[in-house]
Amino acid sequence: MQQSRGDETTQRIRAVVTDPVAALGLDLEAVELSAAGKRSVLRVAIDKDGGITMDDVADATREVSRVLDESDVMGERAYTLEVTSRGVDRPLTEPRHWRRNRDRLVAVTPHEGEKLTGRITEAGESSATLDVDGTSREVAYDQVARAVVQVEFNRTSTSPGGDA
Repeated sequence: MQQSRGDETTQRIRAVVTDPVAALGLDLEAVELSAAGKRSVLRVAIDKDGGITMDDVADATREVSRVLDESDVMGERAYTLEVTSRGVDRPLTEPRHWRRNRDRLVAVTPHEGEKLTGRITEAGESSATLDVDGTSREVAYDQVARAVVQVEFNRTSTSPGGDA
């Protein structure tokens, strides 16, 4: 399959900004480039253990902007840069995503078998443990087709990840 121009540009942008973002103590979670009329919108999602702050977003915005200005990766194209948090709606695809969402409710669709919904109680490098209706279930990451955090509006908790 041939890679499109947009995919190539997105990969080049990712390659240019990954290390500078990491130098700030942040993980580069996503790079998305989309057309918006005569301009493009470049969305860069970041995260870190404990969550990001507005200062993290500001620092990352300045650094990504500087790196892009010093490179030719965007060419002559006019663009708007948006640096954001990873967001609760993004799938859990890395062990760090599971770890950072410990104590949150997740819906897991395995490659084979029945869909599970449970609370992450432990998260390691190759699997997580979910509390599914009071029963511990181990979920190997390589067996997961898709996993997403379920938003809980009425949950009260003082534990990490519990939103009041």
